[in-house]
Amino acid sequence: MSKIKIKRFDSRREPTSIDMEYPLKDGLTLLSLLHKLKNTLDPSLSFSGVCRSSVCGSCSVMVNGKAQLACSYKPCDGDYIEPLAYHTVKRDLIVDKTKTKKTLIDSKAWLQSEPIATNAPKIELQSSCILCDSCFSACPVMAVNENFLGPFALTRVYKNTLQGEQNSESIDAIQTNGVWDCTLCGECTAACPQGIDPKTDIMNLRSKSVQSGYSDPNFANMSFGLDFTMG
Repeated sequence: MSKIKIKRFDSRREPTSIDMEYPLKDGLTLLSLLHKLKNTLDPSLSFSGVCRSSVCGSCSVMVNGKAQLACSYKPCDGDYIEPLAYHTVKRDLIVDKTKTKKTLIDSKAWLQSEPIATNAPKIELQSSCILCDSCFSACPVMAVNENFLGPFALTRVYKNTLQGEQNSESIDAIQTNGVWDCTLCGECTAACPQGIDPKTDIMNLRSKSVQSGYSDPNFANMSFGLDFTMG
């Protein structure tokens, strides 16, 4: 008998963790296991999952500190399952994704001109986003800056700069708590189940920002090892 630990949360009580035991059969996904646990051990266990085909993104959770799609992840003995990071937890593994969707508004991540049909192949990868929030939950910047727009919104802005010609409002909107706050650690890229590369998208957005007359505000506070103090 194998054991996994699930972080439980109810707004009326303090968060708790419980151990659940169930045979881990070959090919069994975490989402299937959660259904079995709910049906046989604890009907109050709450989680999300719709398509079971890695398309809807609703089943994303944290497994041992890493974002995973429950419908594709194969659980192992000793796994620790918890809800996505930097989200308000509704109950158990179900989170409110309103905050991440708001970053699209704050970054003005929408087309501001007619799309260029010939550019469609350039955005094919970014267009495969399934809104799972894995990149957002993997981003360490969120731990120190809750206002950071995050890779989810920034890669959407980059997609729109490729798809249309006039996206100056978006470039303006991502200068604060945006492209220059990213540490380029690549955790978002590693977490994306669709193979999207937000890190590279953000680097490209920095180039587009420079072309629009912006520069990294952190440069003003860097001495580069030189001391220009006059005696």
